[in-house]
Amino acid sequence: MQMLGGSISGGRTNVRVVVVGDRATGKSSLITAASSETFPEEVPPVLPPTRLPADLYPDNVPVTIIDTSSSLESRGKVAEELKRADAVVLTYACDQPSTLNRLTTFWLYEFRRLEIKVPVIVVGCKLDKRDEEHHMNLEQVMAPIMQQFREIETCIECSAANLVQVPEVFYYAQKAVLHPTAPLFDHETQALKPRCVRALKRIFILCDHDMDDTLNDEELNEFQIKCFNAPLQPAEIVGVKRVVQEKLPQGVNDLGLTLTGFLFLHALFIEKGRLETTWTVLRKFGYNDEIKLKDDYLTIPFKKAPDQSLELTSEAVEFLKGVFSTFDTDKDGVLRNSELDDLFSTAPESPWGEAPYKNAVERTPLGGLSLSAFLSEWALMTLLEPAQSLANLIYIGYNCGAASALRLTRRKSVDRKKQQTDRNVYQCFVFGPKGSGKSALLKSLLGRPFSENYAVTTDEHYAVNVVDRLGGTKKTLVLREIPEDEVKMILSTKESLASCDVAVFAYDSSDEYSLKRASELLMTVARRGEVSGFMVPCLFVAAKDDLDSYPMAIKDSAKICQNFGIDAPIHISVKERDLNSMFNRIVTAAEHPHLSVPETEVGRSQKQYRHLVNRSLMFTSVVAAVAVVGLAAYRTYAARKNTSS
Repeated sequence: MQMLGGSISGGRTNVRVVVVGDRATGKSSLITAASSETFPEEVPPVLPPTRLPADLYPDNVPVTIIDTSSSLESRGKVAEELKRADAVVLTYACDQPSTLNRLTTFWLYEFRRLEIKVPVIVVGCKLDKRDEEHHMNLEQVMAPIMQQFREIETCIECSAANLVQVPEVFYYAQKAVLHPTAPLFDHETQALKPRCVRALKRIFILCDHDMDDTLNDEELNEFQIKCFNAPLQPAEIVGVKRVVQEKLPQGVNDLGLTLTGFLFLHALFIEKGRLETTWTVLRKFGYNDEIKLKDDYLTIPFKKAPDQSLELTSEAVEFLKGVFSTFDTDKDGVLRNSELDDLFSTAPESPWGEAPYKNAVERTPLGGLSLSAFLSEWALMTLLEPAQSLANLIYIGYNCGAASALRLTRRKSVDRKKQQTDRNVYQCFVFGPKGSGKSALLKSLLGRPFSENYAVTTDEHYAVNVVDRLGGTKKTLVLREIPEDEVKMILSTKESLASCDVAVFAYDSSDEYSLKRASELLMTVARRGEVSGFMVPCLFVAAKDDLDSYPMAIKDSAKICQNFGIDAPIHISVKERDLNSMFNRIVTAAEHPHLSVPETEVGRSQKQYRHLVNRSLMFTSVVAAVAVVGLAAYRTYAARKNTSS
């Protein structure tokens, strides 16, 4: 039983194999025998790079073999070659047991020290010279070594003198690169790896056109033609299903091959050493060697300026609403963790298990996601990693392309001129000194209760939720907390504020130093905006309003806002749940990008200077124009006078 057709090599045009091992283990003789099909009586100490032609092996990919020296002075050169290798052939001599011991006492540890992450083929050379005294069972000897060093792909013994299993050495090396085992199969558990299962499940669903959870004969045949360019004969289809049914009865039912049977078939191919079959299927459906969609499938057809962002289109949002409804099996309006895992079971992994997405949205007491929270996670992922968002849309079944899934927002410089914006997702940077209540503000956006336990935030993190607006419209607000110690680093680039729609500066209203520090941060951000051209609306937030403020607090904070030309401070108390319409105010500021933009004294002076220069230039232009007109009039008058004379 087999799937018909050739394999796909994953787009590689060459495989570079580096041969290493102790002195006199037969490295150069092995290479010469492989390339010339003859045994050399004499070989130089180190051969030049040797090329095996593309048509030597079924995948039609040439192999370049790099010989190496075993001398101590060549150790650096060998390390350089190893780091450029696609695969390593590690040799020992069958008639020298000490060279076999050196694999585990030196070479394999040396590869790890050099952080060589490519497959290793262990090759016993000089098989013809092994006598009865050194006879060994290769499988018994190598099994514990392969258990300890998972980077070993396979082991083989050969004889260059007798031309026994010489071509196979480099065939296995090439195959280990083009059709690697590690991403697909776990030898320890003897099972397909989770990411491989997820990819094959997605492929199964894509091929199950009538969505009856089985592949019938017609669907199996279409799958076969797509992957291998050749149909299965009726008898072959019967044979495939019979093999599955004999080994795994639940793999086949009256309608056809089930997902369980489909996965079993691929595990069987891999166990039989036919990895190229599974890799061909994966590559035909767009997967790379990491079993993720290739970049070609994730090309975003927009040229994005720094102050533009990408958002989901209404079409993509409607698709996600449908997906939410489908996987909300108990129809309670919430995706439980198990339902969410099922939803992403065709993606390489759940995309929201780690920062910045973990804990970024509002969750139910049992950790579930409402539709609003579900869409908020997608909005955040699209804002921060649009290619990742597009990939996951495709993984869960969206097949209409990037142009219909994503929309490019207008440049903020245009928004300022038009005094309005067309965005649905706003990103707000939250600045403030330590202890000013930044984290509490983010938690309040997610509906989480106030906590007296204080911990300094050392890493930036996000909170995202939907904000209801007047008139029934909804906007998605993303709060990004900027730790005080990270401000200098974050603002170090010209485009640091390009993605920011509005900035909030929080301070502890009971602490004079906190206010002073917040005003310094406001000055830093305002100046950065003036220098870079990415000015942003700013709001000053007097947090912890439930505490007694120091005597001059209100006057001092009002003066700071007045000096910068922004609105008066917004007083809030997260502890007492008095947020003073904070999030609606942030969205309002983002919707009016020309307002609440702070100006520094330096910025004002430069603005006035530019204004004076522009006026001077305009005056000069007018004077010049008047002079030109006067000269033309005089010439006309003079010409007429001469004519009349």
